[in-house]
Amino acid sequence: MKRSILGAAAIVAAVALAGCTDSGAPAPAPSPTDDVPAPVETYDVKVAALPIAETGAIWAALGAGIFEEHGINVEILPAQGGAQAIPGLVSGEVDFAIGQPFGPFRAALAGEQVRLLTNYANSLTTLPDVNSVVASAASGVQSWKDLSGKKVSVNSPNAAGDLTIRAAVANDGGDPDSIEFVVVGFPDAPGQIEAGTIDAAWVPDPFRGMIVAAGGTDLGGPYQATIPGLTVLTNFTLQSLIDSEPGKVAAWTAALTEALQYAATHETEVRAAIAKYLDIPQAAADGIVLPTFTADLGTAHLEDLIDLALEYGYFDKSPDLSTLIAG
Repeated sequence: MKRSILGAAAIVAAVALAGCTDSGAPAPAPSPTDDVPAPVETYDVKVAALPIAETGAIWAALGAGIFEEHGINVEILPAQGGAQAIPGLVSGEVDFAIGQPFGPFRAALAGEQVRLLTNYANSLTTLPDVNSVVASAASGVQSWKDLSGKKVSVNSPNAAGDLTIRAAVANDGGDPDSIEFVVVGFPDAPGQIEAGTIDAAWVPDPFRGMIVAAGGTDLGGPYQATIPGLTVLTNFTLQSLIDSEPGKVAAWTAALTEALQYAATHETEVRAAIAKYLDIPQAAADGIVLPTFTADLGTAHLEDLIDLALEYGYFDKSPDLSTLIAG
């Protein structure tokens, strides 16, 4: 008896639905896939990135679930700079790298099929900038030209840091060829300044703040002194990965682009992520100068950087941006 009542109700419902159609034909049965999201293919991605505040964009996006939504399981491996990440890409240790464009520039000139996928972050056009040259109190350095004859640290040699420092010193009437550049990782720079083994260091936050708090003199950003708004970091890989795993490359590029958009509009979340992953007090993270997070390579000033590198003899010829930037 119970079945007959349910059956009658089903028939009435079916007739009612049919009467509501324009043609009078029975309504089609719903597809079993209606309102069910298509499964997202997942990818394990290893990315080389510096342990600095700028990586906060990725850390914040992880917390917001952005990479998960794109099917990306991210493992972040520490890197010293863009040039140091190239061997990891070649060996397959990492899939993508976040670093200065000088690494890809030199790799391309050496015949490596490295490809810039997106921008990542730009420096600022007005003070304070995202990185600075900070001199020790004992050095007596008060201006760019005072760096002449001094020992200055950079995290990655023969790249945008020392190049723009040379140009800033020259523009201020100093002797850029007399500077002794030494390689010191950003986290080690405050200790080297304190020990007196270097006179000044090119560093981003939070390391800049540590040196200034100890009495150091912040000369400002060499990017602003030479190419205001110059890219700080780019996102790159190899053509071989683009050819062999296009789905992974597309998913990573889409996820990182959304991550950077998120970071640009969620400063509080980015600062919280920086405090967590760099293991620093939230008050220190709140005082960090953040870059302009953007995936747009059109804002990176890459041609200006190449021109400056040619002027100072860093390159014998210009890398081909039409090939270097992934199509």
